[in-house]
Amino acid sequence: MSSTLERHAVAVGGLLVGAGPAVVISDRVSLRTGPRAALRAGVTLAEPATAADLPEIAEHAAAVVVGASWTRDIPLVRAAAGLGLPVVVERRAAASMEEWLQLAAYCAGEGDGRVILCEGGRRPDLALVRAARAASGRPVLVDVSADLGLSAAAVAAGADGLIIGTDAEGTEADETDAADPGAAGVNGAATAAGRAAASAARRRVAEEAVTVVGALLRDERPGTLAECRQAIDRVDAALATLLERRAELAGMVQRLKPVGGFAGRDLGRERDVVARMAVRAPALGESRLSAIMNAVIEAGLHLAEERSDR
Repeated sequence: MSSTLERHAVAVGGLLVGAGPAVVISDRVSLRTGPRAALRAGVTLAEPATAADLPEIAEHAAAVVVGASWTRDIPLVRAAAGLGLPVVVERRAAASMEEWLQLAAYCAGEGDGRVILCEGGRRPDLALVRAARAASGRPVLVDVSADLGLSAAAVAAGADGLIIGTDAEGTEADETDAADPGAAGVNGAATAAGRAAASAARRRVAEEAVTVVGALLRDERPGTLAECRQAIDRVDAALATLLERRAELAGMVQRLKPVGGFAGRDLGRERDVVARMAVRAPALGESRLSAIMNAVIEAGLHLAEERSDR
């Protein structure tokens, strides 16, 4: 493993945070608010309530969270950092970036150096994400559990991953089921199925942000054929999303033009579009881009004609 990778990436379970694509983490539990049963099922991130929780976290979790609400509890911070797991350090809402990074450095010194920063809360400050990563060289996660709509913005801000898990929903039901597995019955199964569906929907939103926005803005350097193909798949997904959006906008243009369809093509504007694109894609150049955009424009015009005939 290169020194750059060691400095900028931390392995958490089966995820590599800080190298390659951004990741999505949906299984986080806080023993301060959530059911202990969730921890015993095995989770990626776990936050202790007291130092007594740490042995169980070491057994069942992939990383320990230094929660924003107790970052000043230095004995617990020291114990969590020395657990032998990667440490996720949340920023306390009132803490400056310097205080946040100092705490991360303290955790690295008390542990084995595997530290990840985390920005979260009800109003995460996305402006700090890229700056914190650049200043510390450490990966940064953003917890968007409180507002999933921030997923795309968080990836655009430079987040190495999104945390979408919440242990607030369904806590009472989970504890009841653990105490009396026969009590839930049909209603309990339906509730569990509903939670699973909601969780899957939340994950799709986050993964879409990671795929589409990440493909546009994250600088990936895959080292294997499989990783290269996965990176291409993400770029292709972003391309498909943008092409669909372009086709919708082109259809609007056709309805607004005095003369629509192929007869209304403005070849001069198309040349200008290609020239502007070539500035962003100099390796492809105008000649290759012209052929690509001609195909894109014709596909959009065909689609607009098909819709007008319905």
